[in-house]
Amino acid sequence: MSKTTPATLALNKLGIAFETFAYDYDPDAVRVGLQAAEALGEPAGRVLKTLMAQVDGKPVCVILQSDRELSMKKVAAAFGGKSASMLPVSDAERISGYKVGGVSPFGQRRRLPTAIERSALDEPYVYLNGGQRGLQVRLPPLDAQRAAAATAADLLAQVDG
Repeated sequence: MSKTTPATLALNKLGIAFETFAYDYDPDAVRVGLQAAEALGEPAGRVLKTLMAQVDGKPVCVILQSDRELSMKKVAAAFGGKSASMLPVSDAERISGYKVGGVSPFGQRRRLPTAIERSALDEPYVYLNGGQRGLQVRLPPLDAQRAAAATAADLLAQVDG
Protein backbone atom coordinates (compact mmCIF):
# COMPACT_ATOMS: atom_id res chain seq x y z
CA MET A 1 0.00 0.00 0.00
CA SER A 2 1.32 3.40 -0.97
CA LYS A 3 1.39 5.90 1.87
CA THR A 4 1.69 8.74 -0.63
CA THR A 5 -1.76 9.96 -1.61
CA PRO A 6 -3.22 13.37 -2.49
CA ALA A 7 -4.19 13.59 1.21
CA THR A 8 -0.68 12.98 2.57
CA LEU A 9 0.82 15.25 -0.09
CA ALA A 10 -1.60 18.02 0.94
CA LEU A 11 -0.67 17.63 4.62
CA ASN A 12 3.04 17.70 3.78
CA LYS A 13 2.59 20.80 1.63
CA LEU A 14 0.93 22.55 4.59
CA GLY A 15 3.79 21.50 6.88
CA ILE A 16 1.44 19.55 9.16
CA ALA A 17 3.01 16.67 11.07
CA PHE A 18 1.13 13.38 10.95
CA GLU A 19 1.67 9.66 11.24
CA THR A 20 0.26 7.06 8.86
CA PHE A 21 -1.32 3.79 9.93
CA ALA A 22 -2.32 1.00 7.59
CA TYR A 23 -4.95 -1.57 8.51
CA ASP A 24 -6.83 -4.36 6.79
CA TYR A 25 -9.80 -2.64 5.19
CA ASP A 26 -12.95 -4.76 5.21
CA PRO A 27 -15.09 -3.87 2.17
CA ASP A 28 -18.01 -5.74 3.76
CA ALA A 29 -17.95 -3.76 7.03
CA VAL A 30 -21.33 -2.18 7.78
CA ARG A 31 -19.61 0.91 9.20
CA VAL A 32 -16.13 1.49 7.81
CA GLY A 33 -15.12 4.00 10.51
CA LEU A 34 -15.96 1.58 13.31
CA GLN A 35 -14.04 -1.18 11.54
CA ALA A 36 -11.03 1.17 11.25
CA ALA A 37 -11.24 2.06 14.96
CA GLU A 38 -11.33 -1.60 15.93
CA ALA A 39 -8.41 -2.44 13.63
CA LEU A 40 -6.37 0.45 15.07
CA GLY A 41 -7.30 -0.37 18.67
CA GLU A 42 -8.62 3.15 19.20
CA PRO A 43 -11.88 4.46 20.65
CA ALA A 44 -14.39 5.14 17.87
CA GLY A 45 -14.62 8.78 18.99
CA ARG A 46 -10.99 9.35 17.92
CA VAL A 47 -11.44 7.83 14.47
CA LEU A 48 -13.25 10.39 12.39
CA LYS A 49 -15.24 9.75 9.25
CA THR A 50 -15.38 12.04 6.26
CA LEU A 51 -18.78 12.27 4.60
CA MET A 52 -19.80 14.02 1.43
CA ALA A 53 -23.15 15.80 1.59
CA GLN A 54 -25.00 18.53 -0.24
CA VAL A 55 -26.59 21.63 1.19
CA ASP A 56 -29.18 23.29 -1.00
CA GLY A 57 -27.77 21.23 -3.88
CA LYS A 58 -24.13 22.29 -3.37
CA PRO A 59 -21.49 19.73 -2.26
CA VAL A 60 -19.93 20.01 1.18
CA CYS A 61 -17.64 17.87 3.31
CA VAL A 62 -18.38 16.95 6.93
CA ILE A 63 -16.14 15.30 9.51
CA LEU A 64 -17.39 13.59 12.66
CA GLN A 65 -16.70 10.71 15.01
CA SER A 66 -17.12 7.29 13.41
CA ASP A 67 -19.58 6.15 16.09
CA ARG A 68 -21.92 9.11 15.70
CA GLU A 69 -24.58 10.13 13.19
CA LEU A 70 -25.16 13.43 11.42
CA SER A 71 -28.18 15.64 11.89
CA MET A 72 -29.01 16.84 8.38
CA LYS A 73 -30.80 19.83 9.89
CA LYS A 74 -27.58 20.81 11.72
CA VAL A 75 -25.49 20.21 8.59
CA ALA A 76 -27.72 22.58 6.63
CA ALA A 77 -27.47 25.17 9.41
CA ALA A 78 -23.67 24.84 9.61
CA PHE A 79 -23.41 25.85 5.96
CA GLY A 80 -26.14 28.49 6.07
CA GLY A 81 -28.58 26.43 4.04
CA LYS A 82 -32.14 25.20 4.30
CA SER A 83 -31.78 21.48 3.52
CA ALA A 84 -29.05 18.84 3.46
CA SER A 85 -28.72 15.29 2.22
CA MET A 86 -25.94 12.81 1.54
CA LEU A 87 -24.35 12.95 -1.90
CA PRO A 88 -24.86 9.87 -4.06
CA VAL A 89 -21.75 7.64 -4.01
CA SER A 90 -20.90 8.33 -7.65
CA ASP A 91 -21.01 12.10 -7.07
CA ALA A 92 -19.02 11.84 -3.83
CA GLU A 93 -16.27 9.89 -5.61
CA ARG A 94 -16.20 12.15 -8.66
CA ILE A 95 -16.11 15.37 -6.62
CA SER A 96 -13.64 14.24 -3.94
CA GLY A 97 -11.36 12.20 -6.18
CA TYR A 98 -11.46 9.34 -3.66
CA LYS A 99 -13.29 6.03 -3.51
CA VAL A 100 -15.94 5.78 -0.78
CA GLY A 101 -14.24 4.08 2.17
CA GLY A 102 -11.12 6.08 1.34
CA VAL A 103 -12.48 9.65 1.29
CA SER A 104 -10.17 12.10 3.03
CA PRO A 105 -10.95 15.74 3.80
CA PHE A 106 -7.40 16.56 2.66
CA GLY A 107 -6.28 16.80 -0.96
CA GLN A 108 -9.70 16.54 -2.56
CA ARG A 109 -10.04 17.39 -6.26
CA ARG A 110 -11.56 20.72 -5.33
CA ARG A 111 -11.77 22.44 -1.98
CA LEU A 112 -15.26 22.22 -0.62
CA PRO A 113 -16.82 24.04 2.30
CA THR A 114 -16.01 21.75 5.23
CA ALA A 115 -17.28 21.44 8.80
CA ILE A 116 -15.88 19.34 11.63
CA GLU A 117 -17.91 18.23 14.63
CA ARG A 118 -16.93 20.59 17.44
CA SER A 119 -16.69 17.87 20.11
CA ALA A 120 -14.05 15.99 18.05
CA LEU A 121 -11.67 18.88 18.72
CA ASP A 122 -11.51 17.85 22.40
CA GLU A 123 -9.50 14.69 21.64
CA PRO A 124 -5.70 14.73 22.09
CA TYR A 125 -5.35 13.29 18.58
CA VAL A 126 -7.63 11.97 15.87
CA TYR A 127 -7.43 9.63 12.91
CA LEU A 128 -8.79 10.53 9.49
CA ASN A 129 -8.71 8.71 6.23
CA GLY A 130 -5.37 9.11 4.49
CA GLY A 131 -6.80 9.01 0.99
CA GLN A 132 -7.19 5.32 0.34
CA ARG A 133 -9.02 2.40 1.85
CA GLY A 134 -7.01 0.99 4.75
CA LEU A 135 -4.88 4.09 5.38
CA GLN A 136 -5.39 6.48 8.28
CA VAL A 137 -3.45 9.55 9.33
CA ARG A 138 -3.11 10.53 13.00
CA LEU A 139 -2.71 14.17 13.95
CA PRO A 140 -3.90 16.73 16.51
CA PRO A 141 -7.53 17.68 15.84
CA LEU A 142 -6.78 21.40 15.49
CA ASP A 143 -4.21 20.57 12.80
CA ALA A 144 -6.85 18.46 11.05
CA GLN A 145 -9.29 21.36 11.25
CA ARG A 146 -6.70 23.76 9.84
CA ALA A 147 -5.63 21.39 7.04
CA ALA A 148 -9.24 20.87 5.97
CA ALA A 149 -10.05 24.59 6.38
CA ALA A 150 -13.01 23.33 8.39
CA THR A 151 -15.45 25.29 10.48
CA ALA A 152 -16.21 23.79 13.89
CA ALA A 153 -19.94 23.13 14.23
CA ASP A 154 -22.49 21.06 16.13
CA LEU A 155 -23.34 18.39 13.56
CA LEU A 156 -24.51 15.42 15.65
CA ALA A 157 -27.94 13.89 15.72
CA GLN A 158 -29.33 13.58 19.23
CA VAL A 159 -28.88 10.15 20.74
CA ASP A 160 -31.97 8.69 22.38
CA GLY A 161 -31.63 7.39 25.91
